[in-house]
Amino acid sequence: MNTISSFLTHDHRVCDELFANLENAVASMDWEEAENQFDKFSTDLLHHFEMEEKVMFPTFEDVTGMRQGPTMVMVIEHNQMRQLLNSLKEDISKKDKNHFFGVSESLMMLMQQHNMKEEQMLYKMADSHLGTLVPQIIDSMKAL
Repeated sequence: MNTISSFLTHDHRVCDELFANLENAVASMDWEEAENQFDKFSTDLLHHFEMEEKVMFPTFEDVTGMRQGPTMVMVIEHNQMRQLLNSLKEDISKKDKNHFFGVSESLMMLMQQHNMKEEQMLYKMADSHLGTLVPQIIDSMKAL
């Protein structure tokens, strides 16, 4: 994982797996396990956002000068996903399986579209523009 693309794409896959585990726990109405899986998923997803927002995005913006471009859109989408996470947490605490799955479907669609934009466009742009800075950026993201 020596590129931003490979490092962050791998992290997407980890988050996807944790999300599936969460949905499985809710589907079986194992609410204690759902809380555990939610904690794992939300921690990893928020950490992913933090790596991008605190390390990769600012460096990309500094090098390219693109501050109102793709990184801004990604942060807006991160904030939308944070709101959906809050709703999922409430649904788990209320043991509201039906509402949970309505919200989780919205989150899944948003994550899929978001990840596709990052993986097919932004990460490739970052690897291209950031060149020799990439190893340092990956180390900084790992350190968070």
